[in-house]
Amino acid sequence: MKLNDRTHAPAGRQLASVAAAVLMLSLLAGCGPKAQKSGQALVSVDGEEITTSQLNDELQRSGVNASQQQALSKQLLESLVDRQLLLNEATKEKVDREPKVVQAIERAKAMIIAQAYLQKKIGMPAKPTKAEVQAYFDQHPEQFGGRKQLDMRQLVVANSDISDELKKLMDNAKSLDEVASWMDQHRISYVPNDVSRSSVDLPQPLVSRLLSAPKGQLFVIREGDRSVLVAVTAIKDTPVDLATGTPQIEQYLMNSRSKDAANAEVARLRASAKVEYLNKAAGEAPAAPAPAPAPAKQDGAIARGVEGLK
Repeated sequence: MKLNDRTHAPAGRQLASVAAAVLMLSLLAGCGPKAQKSGQALVSVDGEEITTSQLNDELQRSGVNASQQQALSKQLLESLVDRQLLLNEATKEKVDREPKVVQAIERAKAMIIAQAYLQKKIGMPAKPTKAEVQAYFDQHPEQFGGRKQLDMRQLVVANSDISDELKKLMDNAKSLDEVASWMDQHRISYVPNDVSRSSVDLPQPLVSRLLSAPKGQLFVIREGDRSVLVAVTAIKDTPVDLATGTPQIEQYLMNSRSKDAANAEVARLRASAKVEYLNKAAGEAPAAPAPAPAPAKQDGAIARGVEGLK
């Protein structure tokens, strides 16, 4: 599995996700006996209180730095007011009793409780040692010390416009300009594009082909109902040293350990539980899909292409 750089979502997007989650939890609470809210009341919405505990939970879930939380408090509080208004109306109209809503609530409840169990059972995975980080760094040079930046020119064309004549031209053309000129003459629509991609962001088979190809060689990459004619214009070394890569490696290894521990716990529970499939069809393995027909043998630029250039 490839370790990719991760970026944080904007605060607005995070708040929207939190709002949806808390609305679901509010609906869950509404399905049973009314729970007493803890904390000092901040706002009353048609008699329903919003408390400091709710606001603090919002702040914690928002994922923003402590220095930013005070500035977001007002926005979060207004979000809680809006949510309570919606919840009040939904309760009046008995939306929480509709079959699809009840089913969604039960699913969400089961997922929340199961996740809480795993967090309690597994806990925080151990931080990787320096030796483990070094080993991962050494075993994945394409992600770190050997990272490359590939500058490419592209011509994007619909598959339906790729005729045998155009395929032949692609195989023999010396440059993208030659192909573009031919398509202009034959009134074939295409979209030119200049892109730059890190070797970390592309499928490894494609990277290997692009790096080993003779200078100026053209590739056709299939992407659904379109094809991308690619020519690499420059390859630059963009190495990442161990110090820079360490936080990413540590997070990746910790996530992997959590996933492995969760899978092990589920396997343990399955081994000790009595699982009966009461509906025979539900317990049967899905039928294997029919094998896809073997692709016709292709030569030239299309044969060199690899799906997955994004």
